[in-house]
Amino acid sequence: MRSIKVNLDKKLSSSYEICIGNAILDRMVLLIAKNHKAGRHIVITDSNVNKLHGPKLLAALKDVGLNVDLIEFPAGEASKNINTAVDIAGKLLELGAGRNSLLIAFGGGVVGDLTGFVASMFMRSVPYIQIPTTLLAQVDSSIGGKTAVDLPYGKNLLGTFYQPQAVFADLSYLTTLPENEFNNGLAEIIKYGIIDDAKMFRLLEDNMDQVKIKDPVLLLKLVEMCCRIKKSIVEIDEKEQGLRRILNYGHTLGHALEAQSNFTLSHGEGVALGMIAAARISENSGYLESSSRERIEKIIQKAGLPCRINNNMATEGIISRLKMDKKKEGDIIHFVLLKKIGMPFVNGGIDGKIITPVIEGMRE
Repeated sequence: MRSIKVNLDKKLSSSYEICIGNAILDRMVLLIAKNHKAGRHIVITDSNVNKLHGPKLLAALKDVGLNVDLIEFPAGEASKNINTAVDIAGKLLELGAGRNSLLIAFGGGVVGDLTGFVASMFMRSVPYIQIPTTLLAQVDSSIGGKTAVDLPYGKNLLGTFYQPQAVFADLSYLTTLPENEFNNGLAEIIKYGIIDDAKMFRLLEDNMDQVKIKDPVLLLKLVEMCCRIKKSIVEIDEKEQGLRRILNYGHTLGHALEAQSNFTLSHGEGVALGMIAAARISENSGYLESSSRERIEKIIQKAGLPCRINNNMATEGIISRLKMDKKKEGDIIHFVLLKKIGMPFVNGGIDGKIITPVIEGMRE
């Protein structure tokens, strides 16, 4: 098992470890029992993850002597809303949870975001840990303390920055991931290569076939590389005031596309399309060479992610969603653009006249 320490401004209470390995359940529950003592431990998960892995995790936690309960909610982005958060809080009260309780987010990004959000609010905050079960959550959403629920207007518009006490990424959970969920995580891995590590991007280009069959050695290497990139960025800019914005490469338009599709488009699919659009804007603006833009589109396609925007999504609707982006400043929508692979920058604002033809040019 490999360990990565996230150090946040010498605030020991906010610093934590990311533990990565394959089939690490036994060691994981021992570390939870040793380092994360609480009056009771409450696992929060969704219906899919609970069916596949819930009983085994619950049994393992009980075997090390923990007082543990489980709360389940329906799987899917549609559950990531304030009503589900309130429902979870009500169930916590029914179980007798209090400030001496610890929540365990066991699942993908929706579970992690929801659990972190509830933990930051319940009884004015209780501690929580992350056990991400999807590739996307293991390389990205479980790290950095972003919590949120969606509103009808868009994604993640109600949330907090609230760091977990620990993250345990067990790659054995990836064996049960459907291909589309695995591809969602690939979108985030590709993003890290684009914004930070040209060598990792080349590694993906040369080994995508091995990645797609979930080669355990290669996956462990990629997950660790992504976690190290994110932790180094979060340490510098925990609250997304500057550098951390580069992690939003592809996400600005990606979130707008997700919302416009009524979330029939997955997060990874939205980000993939957003990354292509940002690369095209970078090329059209004279920042990025055409050959680099072509490499980005090719690797996204090779990963099995979409490269075209559905004709059913009106451009006007997508633009209106962009205008509600939570990271905007006044009327300025910040876009992460590229000078080359591994060299991103945050643009001061992109005019709709530039975005519109790019969207139209990506139509099916």
